[in-house]
Parts: sequence; C-alpha cells; structure tokens
Amino acid sequence: MIILYILLAILSLILILAAIFKKAYAIREEVLIHKPIAEVFNYLKYLKNLDNFNKWVMIDSNVRKKYTGTDNTVGFIAAWDSNLKQVGKGEQEITGITKNERIDYEIRFEKPFKSTSPVFFKTESIDANSTKVTWGFDGAMPYPMNIMITLFQMEKQLGKDLQESLGTLKSILEK
Repeated sequence: MIILYILLAILSLILILAAIFKKAYAIREEVLIHKPIAEVFNYLKYLKNLDNFNKWVMIDSNVRKKYTGTDNTVGFIAAWDSNLKQVGKGEQEITGITKNERIDYEIRFEKPFKSTSPVFFKTESIDANSTKVTWGFDGAMPYPMNIMITLFQMEKQLGKDLQESLGTLKSILEK
C-alpha cells in the first residue's frame, strides 16, 4: 500500500510540474557563410538540398523519400520514412519564399510522435561576400508531455543538431 502512495505522489508531482513548465519552445541557430546572399539563398530555397546538410536526414542512408510538386516553389513537399526512431516519418512543405530573405516551411511528423511545427531559414547580407543564415524551429508539446521540454533540455539538444547541420551547410557552400 505504501508503494501505491509513493507512486501516486510521484505521478502527482509530475503532473503539477507539467502544469508549471512551458509548453512551447523556439530555437534559433545561425552561421556566417562567406558567400554572397544570392548564392546562399539559391542553395537553401531547394528543399532537396536539406539532404546534403541536415543531420537528421543523413542519419539513415536507407531513408525512403518522396517528393511532390516543383522544388523551390510554395507547395513543394518532401516526405520521408525511416525505420530508425531518430529519423521517424513525416513531411516538410514549403509555405512561403521571399527572395534573398526567407523560406518558410511546415514540418509534420507522424513518427515517433505526431506534431506540426513552423520552420524557417532567414538570410541576411552582412557584406557583398558574407551572409548570415538563421535556422528557426518552433514547436509545442501538449500537457503533460511538455515536461520533456525542460527535463530533456529539448531546446539545447535540437539547437545543437541545428548548429551542426549549419556547420555542414557552411562547409558545402564555402568549398
């Protein structure tokens, strides 16, 4: 009986903490690329190019991909399906393009859990031969799953992965 009370107390504590903890997160990572903005933007606007630098896509060389529409246009969808839990299953759709400024996407995960989040790349000319690229990712988790944002330091972990991917992008474009 004491064990039941202990388990109920732990569960109650988790539920109380989840009610207090934040439900949304916003990650912004950036990199300076020593190339003109037009060259950087022209590479980023092709969603298929994510396959060359996105850490999560490169984890599984056997990932199944499907593309719908014309790449670099609003409505283009890149879908993936992997047997690896870290990669999962989902799709990403281009929802907006502002030339040499910003590309907006909606990313929809099916596995390992369902979620939909806005994602973007923003480019900013620093000088004639340097461009700052910002990769933004916003998300939310429903109660009580939102406790994972804090307990597992999701923003820090996802930010690290985005920064690693941006480093690969920098290497590709500065070759």
